[in-house]
This record gives sequence, structure tokens and C-alpha cells, in this order.
Amino acid sequence: MGFVASLARPGGNITGWFLDLPELMGKQLELLKEVVPELSRVAVLGDSAINASHFKAVEGAGRALGVRVQALEARRSKDLGIAFDAATRERARGMIVFSSSFTFLHNALISDLAAKNKLATISIVKEFVEAGGRMAYGVNLWDLHRRCAAYVVKILKGAKPGELPVERPARFEFIVNLKAAKALGLTIPQTLLQRADEVIQ
Repeated sequence: MGFVASLARPGGNITGWFLDLPELMGKQLELLKEVVPELSRVAVLGDSAINASHFKAVEGAGRALGVRVQALEARRSKDLGIAFDAATRERARGMIVFSSSFTFLHNALISDLAAKNKLATISIVKEFVEAGGRMAYGVNLWDLHRRCAAYVVKILKGAKPGELPVERPARFEFIVNLKAAKALGLTIPQTLLQRADEVIQ
């Protein structure tokens, strides 16, 4: 998008942590397929203006796994009803919820709609699972906030933002809401639960 010259040497006045991880989308689709082995169609909910690379990554992963991907736009509250109606109409069995300020704000509503439409769901943030979503595989936002604070300290002590590398998360966590999964009639394989960093009972 042209905000920085490179991640290693951004130049200008922008640095920090970059939460654009399209490679995680393939992993999320693999996890959904472990929970729903017969998964042949997955809906992806997001904002094409900021999630374009994520949509593309899921489509690639879907081709590799034999899963058709249905892209659903979500920028405003009224989009959600339309999106879930479309997912039900196309008989999606799972949904990947992309990260955006809109989806984060509506975690609970998205989780409720997914439960009503019997969709197994996965997102990138733990907060989605805490709001009733089934699974999350991604980053710990509070950990990133703490790391950003360290950057602020460096800048306040005289470091130039353009000389501080833009970093991408290297640590990921897998969270399962077992209670929400059981309410949907999903059986989470024991092998999957053993790999989870946290299981919400």
C-alpha cells in the first residue's frame, strides 16, 4: 500500500507491528476441515478493501484442499444478515471471519448468527472465541499492544521511526471454545484439543 519503503527499513514516520498474515488463512481452513471433515464449501466474512490478501490466500488454500470458497462482504451491520443468508443458501458448513475493526466490534453478533446458521467458525483473535465463536488461530492482540509500547519508549528516547523495522508476529495461539462447539453439535477431535493453547469449557 506504499506506507513504508520496506519492513526492514520503513523510512518516513511509520513503524510498528503489521498484522497482515494471509498465510494464517490456509492454516485456519485446515483446522476447520479437521473439525468438519466433510467440509466442501466455506464462507469467508470480511472487508474486501482491507482483507483482499486474505480472500486470495483462502481461495488458494481452498483449491489445495478441495474446498469451494464463498466471499462475503461485511462493512456495515446490515451486511451481516445478507452475508449469513447467502452462506446458508450456498450450504456453507464453515466460516472464516477476517480481522477488521467492524468484525472485532461485532464478534458476539457474528458468533450468534453463526450458531443460528449452524456454521463452524474460526477467526484470528481470541476475543472472537471469548464472545462465543468456535475457534481462533492467530495472534494475541494484548501481547502486540505491549510490544508496541516498547516501540513508543524507543521513539520517545530519540529513535527515528523510519529506522525501526516493521515487525510481524512470530508467535501464534490456537484457542477452542469447547462449550460453543458442543452446542453446535461439533465434535472437536482430541488430537486438535491437545494442540490448543487454551480450551474454553
